[in-house]
Amino acid sequence: MLARLLVFLARLLFGAYPRWIGTRPEPRQRIYFANHGSHLDTVTLWAALPPEPRRRTRPVAAKDYWGGGLRAVIAHRALNAVLIERQRKNPEDDPLAPLHDALAQGDSLILFPEGTRTPDETPGRFKSGLYHLALAHPEVEPVAVYLDNARRSLPKGSLLPVPLICTARFGPVVRPEAGESKDDYLLRARAAVMELA
Repeated sequence: MLARLLVFLARLLFGAYPRWIGTRPEPRQRIYFANHGSHLDTVTLWAALPPEPRRRTRPVAAKDYWGGGLRAVIAHRALNAVLIERQRKNPEDDPLAPLHDALAQGDSLILFPEGTRTPDETPGRFKSGLYHLALAHPEVEPVAVYLDNARRSLPKGSLLPVPLICTARFGPVVRPEAGESKDDYLLRARAAVMELA
């Protein structure tokens, strides 16, 4: 019920319109990776998915931000988010372990490889998590997504969104190629997001 309400509000207030450019909206297991400039990004991308894929797609979010209060209710009950620790207590812990578990259970993920919001239209440098997930789960399709206007609708530091139409442009599947280095893959994945801008 809360999830349906969130989708309704997202579509009513800021559109969350999908544009499928390089892939089709199919119920496949995927990692949707996108630019990150606003707290609206997660809801925009998630609400833009068709109902069937949306039910099995879990946003990845920082536990220190989404782990308490109303945000925790939204993260758990509406979005079914995978919460991760940004600061490791034990250096031997794998911060990607909850994501590997979610993928192993057949869920799809929404991931922001920059790791934090950036004020620019183009994404910042991608961190290595996307590469490690794509390599460990070759059956999962990493899909590039560009989120347009969410950064302007709710910029960093704002409390209320400006009513602008936000769009999620779904691009191609970007898998690691045989022998491709981590850095080369991350540059290619970032370029795929930028090409959708």
